[in-house]
Amino acid sequence: MIRPINKDIVFLKKKSLPATKADTGVIQDLKDTMKAHKDGCVGMAANMIGVNKRIIIIDSGMGHIVMLNPVITRRDGRYETEEGCLSLVGTRKAVRYQSITVRYTGEDMKQHQADYSGFTAQVIQHECDHLNGVII
Repeated sequence: MIRPINKDIVFLKKKSLPATKADTGVIQDLKDTMKAHKDGCVGMAANMIGVNKRIIIIDSGMGHIVMLNPVITRRDGRYETEEGCLSLVGTRKAVRYQSITVRYTGEDMKQHQADYSGFTAQVIQHECDHLNGVII
């Protein structure tokens, strides 16, 4: 189901709660909503559609990556950039890392750990900030 984009700053600043198998319905809502915004969206966190759970989806360019309860365990190559967001007006400065390692539960409900770099790493970091209530 396509959900409206949440722009409530108070809600977006809340730290998201851990996701469980019972939250898998949110995954399809994230996919549908992201598809509806495909021209201006490469990643989305559940709080962006009004769900306070630790779930993100990323368009890697070769398909979607769904992460439940992602934790960035390694960061290398600090840089500064500017980012926009569907939930916020305009762009903001952000500190990101060129290369990261992320531990997460996948859509298959199994534990994964993977390395990401470049733009995909940047998008993951942006969405993880959402989960932590960080407004860039």
